[in-house]
Amino acid sequence: MIMVDAIFRWDVNCMDELRDYMQIYYQTLLNLFNEVEDEMVKQGNSYRTYHAKEAAKASCRAYFAEARWLHEGCIPSMEEYMHVATTTVGNHLLATISLLGMGDVVTKEVFEWLFSNPKILRASNIMFRLMDDIAGSKFEKERGHVASSIDCYMKQYGVSEEETLDVFNKQVVDLWKDINEELLIKPTAVPRPVLVRVLNLTRVVDLLYKRGDDFTHVGKLMKDTVTSLYIDPMPL
Repeated sequence: MIMVDAIFRWDVNCMDELRDYMQIYYQTLLNLFNEVEDEMVKQGNSYRTYHAKEAAKASCRAYFAEARWLHEGCIPSMEEYMHVATTTVGNHLLATISLLGMGDVVTKEVFEWLFSNPKILRASNIMFRLMDDIAGSKFEKERGHVASSIDCYMKQYGVSEEETLDVFNKQVVDLWKDINEELLIKPTAVPRPVLVRVLNLTRVVDLLYKRGDDFTHVGKLMKDTVTSLYIDPMPL
């Protein structure tokens, strides 16, 4: 809890209240955001760092909720779980940070839109969480981890794991439709490059988890993908 309080206060004076190993992380976090903020100030975009900090705080709050569930052996309702776990999956934080260095196409209104949990981001967050849990829940359970969406759904609705996975996979298909719809409607809610950032993050999720947990267990697919991008790219 002291780390959560420190992050919400966002003050170097909190350092003495933290244990040694926490101080290393906290100092690194502050330094990183200070560097980003200095650059944003130079560009006249200091408001962007504020939103990034708020996204980081939201993630911290959600991680603490999951830690409490794990400590208490709690399997929350599906609604409770998804409210928290669509934040801990990190997609909202990544989407926010990805906008920091963009040009004038990103405005205060864009960040306000992002923090209103728009349909495209909501669909991406849910897809990220479901695909992550489908691919990695068995491994995470072996090493001791908070209940997954699969556990929550099975308990709440009294169905088998097979039935749960069938429901989730159908949801993922529908979520892709929601994302496509937001990209096709005219006019778009925000500039298209912003929507494409969310789309690209979702594509990463599809790559990492469609055939298993390639984020945790890096195999040939990911190695070949990195190679094709950075070592042996296709000539344009």
